[in-house]
Amino acid sequence: MSAQPGDVSLKPLMTAVIAISPTPLASQIEDLLPQTQCTKCGYPACRPYAEAIATGQANYNQCPPGGQEGVARLAALLGKPVIPLNPENGLERPRPLAFIDENLCIGCTLCLQACPVDAIVGAAKQMHTVIPALCTGCDLCVPPCPVDCIAMIPVTGDHTGWDAWSQAQADAARARHDQHLARLARERDAAEARKAARVAGAPRTAAPAAPDTAAAGTQAQPLAVTPEDEAQAKKRAIIQAAMERARKKKEELAKLGAGPKNTGDVSPEVQAQIDAADARRRRLGLTQPDETPPSAPGANAGNNPDNDPDA
Repeated sequence: MSAQPGDVSLKPLMTAVIAISPTPLASQIEDLLPQTQCTKCGYPACRPYAEAIATGQANYNQCPPGGQEGVARLAALLGKPVIPLNPENGLERPRPLAFIDENLCIGCTLCLQACPVDAIVGAAKQMHTVIPALCTGCDLCVPPCPVDCIAMIPVTGDHTGWDAWSQAQADAARARHDQHLARLARERDAAEARKAARVAGAPRTAAPAAPDTAAAGTQAQPLAVTPEDEAQAKKRAIIQAAMERARKKKEELAKLGAGPKNTGDVSPEVQAQIDAADARRRRLGLTQPDETPPSAPGANAGNNPDNDPDA
């Protein structure tokens, strides 16, 4: 006699199957990662890296924030030998925190967009600040900053890897990253809904006449500019003007022999990290073509018609 749906005789079997089903390997690996979401492993977040290890697409020694202890933890889980941390992914180091120089911040919001755990607060054209208790030291806010106002400052002394990070901090960072992804998904859905509403409500226009049938002397009508286009153009102009003002202020500070407040007394290792981030920013094309180093103050003055400090 075949079992019918809902037959109580199947429940013990189903319970037993659930009880013996192990946690997926990727989830077990993810539980051992520090959850800084720094992408130094070569993957966009800790979860994709865990999945790559589980499927054999990535090695278990690619997480600098976890350090050598992190490699040992993963090796024990996977039943593999402990191997050195891969230097191509970075070096084990004291945990840093991001600090924003309020004298140079232009409120462009690029660092807010880059932070994977929403540890930076601020608003457009307003000074931003980092919440130290939430910062994972991932460095991701440094490259997109157009005015180099973010520095990564070590805060754990000689403690590195898991000695500079706790499981409680990792769990909290993981939860914030999940909330961050959920927020981005909501914003994308809302943006797509607004776009669909605009398309649905846009008035239909007649197709342009072919050249051989168009009336002589009739000129093509320009494309309509939407309020959204105007707002985006205005936003770009405001950011550009703010960047120019920040460059002028930086040049004035350089003439006086003063630099950003929070980049003094940094170790050579941290300075090397900042220099590397700046090099990455240049490679990504995030610098202006006519941008000059502080050693040549005033070189850009007058090159941009929007360079008015009062703009």
